[in-house]
Amino acid sequence: MATDTATKSELINLLDEAVKNMEMKGCCNAVKEALEHVVASGKDFVEEEFMRPCEDRYARHLLYLDPEKRYSVLAMVWAPGQGTAIHDHAGMWCVECVYRGRITVTSYSCDKEEGDRYWFTKEKEIIAGIGDAGALIPPFDHHTIVNTFDEKAVTIHVYGGEMTWSDCFLPDGDSYLRVRKELSYTP
Repeated sequence: MATDTATKSELINLLDEAVKNMEMKGCCNAVKEALEHVVASGKDFVEEEFMRPCEDRYARHLLYLDPEKRYSVLAMVWAPGQGTAIHDHAGMWCVECVYRGRITVTSYSCDKEEGDRYWFTKEKEIIAGIGDAGALIPPFDHHTIVNTFDEKAVTIHVYGGEMTWSDCFLPDGDSYLRVRKELSYTP
């Protein structure tokens, strides 16, 4: 499959324009529109090397880091059954869009917090297919992503900076324990 570099350049130009307005909600909406527009074109703009899954966890491939560090673009690859714990985005906004396949996204509201112990309520679960995008704006960004299907899924994530860590929330009795998770890119 040939990669359409013009489409990737178009996405970067649209994202540069979108983040000029750094007001979080307006910026997220503009980024979401840019991602939906480019993915809806149906053109392949992610190189094949960035669409390979990992065996033991989902893959995180850096596609682009804005030189001014206003945003980063990642391709995440989800083999069947792979997913995340409940997590946040370290105070950053994020827009996620399905590029290939389907994923299940579940959002949570935080009901209570005591130190590193949290209580969540499941809010909404959606099945997202190609071109479906969502914006996550702190403090309403607790969610999981899981590939509950029999085919590989690829999602494009645009973060309001470079996300090098996040808080994950691991089940512990009737609550969840917050654990800081350092993030890296898949080679």
